[in-house]
Amino acid sequence: MTFKLTLIRGLPGSGKSTLAKSLNVNHYEADMYFMDEAGSYCFKSDEIAQAHQWCQTMTSKSLAKKQSVVVSNTFVRRWEMTPYLKLANRYGAKFEVIECKNDFGNIHGVEPATIQQMKKRWQEWQSVPQLSK
Repeated sequence: MTFKLTLIRGLPGSGKSTLAKSLNVNHYEADMYFMDEAGSYCFKSDEIAQAHQWCQTMTSKSLAKKQSVVVSNTFVRRWEMTPYLKLANRYGAKFEVIECKNDFGNIHGVEPATIQQMKKRWQEWQSVPQLSK
């Protein structure tokens, strides 16, 4: 059975999390790192690097068990996806990128000016050949 690493990228409110939850595989996103014990979202900008490292660690653990994974983050810049491409190659997982372009309004209160900045920095993903191991 083939297992896969799927990245879902898009601006806040584009439907990334909703789509990811529908795929019925291990699902990780940086926002999960900011959930407290009671299930409340508590974003701390100074911990964003740790949140993304947590995502990569959880992804690696799942892929090591040959389990399919979906990671839903904004992934505005191509380099942000590179660690995941490397993980897919390391574990022999199929790799795909899905882009969400809807606008459902974001639930985390991201300011419109911040979203505009993200739009300006957005880089299209060009499918690249799998890296050699």
